[in-house]
Amino acid sequence: VQLQVSGGGLVQPGGSLRLSCAASGSIFSVNVMGWYRQAPGKRRDVVALISSTGDLNYADSVKGRFTISRDYAKNTVYLQMDSLKPEDTALYYCNAGRGLFGPYWGQGTLVTVSS
Repeated sequence: VQLQVSGGGLVQPGGSLRLSCAASGSIFSVNVMGWYRQAPGKRRDVVALISSTGDLNYADSVKGRFTISRDYAKNTVYLQMDSLKPEDTALYYCNAGRGLFGPYWGQGTLVTVSS
């Protein structure tokens, strides 16, 4: 499974960004896709997950601000990030597998929230 990530960049506090993750290859082996992030000096943590049955899970810190969605026709997962805060600054990674921290990772994309 290959994951191609796009999006990210610099945004002011309160702004919005959307990340995209296009999957290709043996995607039949995948039933959970998600987004993770890693801030400098911190561990990589889950941000949001979506299962093949549509179940959604969010980290408490992003609930109500971030939305994960999936376009099955395009094999693409999105992360809409609204009301961004400086503490959301991190490298964001797309992930795929059969649960948490699946074996497939996309390249990280930097999200910087700063005025």
